[in-house]
Amino acid sequence: MYMLKLLTLLADGNFHSGNELGVAAGISRAAVWKRLQGATAEFGLELQSVPGKGYRLSHPLSLINLNALQANFPYLPIFAYDSISSTNEYAKKMLATQPAPLAIFAEHQTLGRGRRGRKWNSPYAQNLYLSYAWPVTRGMAQIDGLSLVAGLAVVRAVEQVVGTTAQLKWPNDVLINNAKVAGILLELVGDPADLCSVVIGIGVNLNMTSTNQAIDQEWTSLALETGKQVDRTQFAQSVLESLDVYLEKQKNYGFSSLKNEWLSVHGWQGREVVLSVGNELVQGRITGLGDKGEICLLVDGQERLFIGGELSLRLHDDP
Repeated sequence: MYMLKLLTLLADGNFHSGNELGVAAGISRAAVWKRLQGATAEFGLELQSVPGKGYRLSHPLSLINLNALQANFPYLPIFAYDSISSTNEYAKKMLATQPAPLAIFAEHQTLGRGRRGRKWNSPYAQNLYLSYAWPVTRGMAQIDGLSLVAGLAVVRAVEQVVGTTAQLKWPNDVLINNAKVAGILLELVGDPADLCSVVIGIGVNLNMTSTNQAIDQEWTSLALETGKQVDRTQFAQSVLESLDVYLEKQKNYGFSSLKNEWLSVHGWQGREVVLSVGNELVQGRITGLGDKGEICLLVDGQERLFIGGELSLRLHDDP
């Protein structure tokens, strides 16, 4: 709690005296120093300390404003945390006592995950870490192509907030200039034959411009693309608004109602690709999508549909 208060005051990038910070947080000046040292060590933040001026962060932070978000979505329970293991893990635990829909944000994740168990880089207060739990009320057809629908919602939020055109890669990646800017992870909670919800994990690179962690693919961020810091609360609001629109359309009309819109921003349409299906590699050309969100490949002169959570797609000319 004390650490979050201190970082909220320092988020503007200006100098603040130890006395000012101590009074605001309700702790001593010595405790301020100790807490800030802990924050820089835990979150990798750069802190400057100048006698007579106080402390400041080397780079301003854009923190999630929970009150502002909740005021704009009074019907949606929204939770925001400073540092947690994973928003998806918290969402799954919360669904045991709190019905969907609900949304969980974090400033930092210690165990953020992508598809197929990959680690998701989650530096403090730089990107969007969101899990949105959605009730499945109309059978399993309601989740057909759901990762594609969530990706489309992210593309529209990117366009609305920064005016940059993004593209989609089947089944769950958002790209800008062929570099990954966002990913989607879906996890089902409950009994598909009875009551269940789906947790939609969304990670978007917003203000990250460098990293000391290894990332096994080309990546970018909205800050790198635009040269400007993104307001994370504004972007979070835009994503929630887009999810409202697209999930409702998905529920009422199915993925087929969104297929053409998805294809209009499909970055790999018509490309030669290699699809990993278990231990099998399938080479073909992408020709489109099925009505349930399947990827359609032209393989040896015949169109084939593929779908599944463990499938992996890469361009044929990639190593």
